[in-house]
Amino acid sequence: MNYQYSNRVSSLKPSAIREILKHTANPEVIPFAAGNPSAEAFPTEIIGEISKEILTSDPIGALQYSITEGYTPLRDLLKKQMAEKNCFNPDIDDLIITSGAQQANELACKVLCSDGDTLICESPSFIGSLNAFKSYNVNLTGVELEDDGINIEKLEEAIKNNKNVKLLYVIPNFQNPTGNTMSWEKRKAVYELAKKYDFIILEDNPYGDLRFKGEEIPSIKSIDTEGRVIYSGTFSKILAPGLRVGYVSAPAEIIQKIVVCKQVSDVHSNIWAQRVCEAFMKKVNINDHFNMLRKIYKSKCELMQKHIRENFSDKVTVTDPDGGLFIWATLPEGADMMAFCKEAVEKYKVALVPGTAFMISENDKTNSFRMNFSTPSDEQIIKGCKLVGDLTKKL
Repeated sequence: MNYQYSNRVSSLKPSAIREILKHTANPEVIPFAAGNPSAEAFPTEIIGEISKEILTSDPIGALQYSITEGYTPLRDLLKKQMAEKNCFNPDIDDLIITSGAQQANELACKVLCSDGDTLICESPSFIGSLNAFKSYNVNLTGVELEDDGINIEKLEEAIKNNKNVKLLYVIPNFQNPTGNTMSWEKRKAVYELAKKYDFIILEDNPYGDLRFKGEEIPSIKSIDTEGRVIYSGTFSKILAPGLRVGYVSAPAEIIQKIVVCKQVSDVHSNIWAQRVCEAFMKKVNINDHFNMLRKIYKSKCELMQKHIRENFSDKVTVTDPDGGLFIWATLPEGADMMAFCKEAVEKYKVALVPGTAFMISENDKTNSFRMNFSTPSDEQIIKGCKLVGDLTKKL
């Protein structure tokens, strides 16, 4: 039978990352292509204790249907924590729990963008959000990403040259895939453009608590006085991604629409997992927990950087992240990046993510690839950097 797919999904393709991750099923393959938290970072014993307590004291409450907005004690806790960072205004904002931050981003696009409306994002950017946006037939427009964030001049050009700009999607902290951080000056400039041209900013912050060097930079949401910023966060990188607990804070009017859209999607996110997150935040010293995570990722990042310096060709450039999980490497002009990544996984047994996976259009060219330092063991980091380094010297 010849199946006829809807216009919304006919052009969608499988995630290049997920396709490459199939190779990592082979235990011999070193997983530089992943984006998973380190195995050392999971507080499994505490999660086990909390789960036992919840399922003993109130099993029905954890397993029964609940409200779409999410578990109220968790929402209240998040509102309080965000208000302390000027990221939540109780007079304007509301907050809903989602199934990970990606659902928050997808619902924001669904609520605000009609077919043909323009959604601008950094280029390169997170493939999961890009595919979600493409599914709503938006005019997805990429703007060059610099070392200190999106190119402000080219952003304004894109705003002027495209009709019905509704959303700007940015990942200001330790961006996926580059690891770059948007400067304070650019965060303010982005917000001023939103006011000038009347659009909404979708600020995605999955890695913000994983800063292991440098000074913390306030969020764009913290300077929002007009209800122009939607802020999405997640427990995936600070607790456990398998819980699938994220959240989105936005003006209450927008949250009301997101609630309706979520009701037709999954009714509500996993209540047991939400209760685990809330109990964990109250049970542990959260600053000590974050410091533990930062120590792990600082060590792994520095180890990967050290062995990149020792093994890679000096013709390859790499980013120097202040936090997060990723390093972005760029091959010299004229190199065949796709062939490089293919040879790396097939002959050297090291999985890398081709930079094309993060580009806005298939026609966008890049010589870069993403390396992840959180998932592999220290031994794999050392071995993998040597193998990829040998390959770079063949260029």
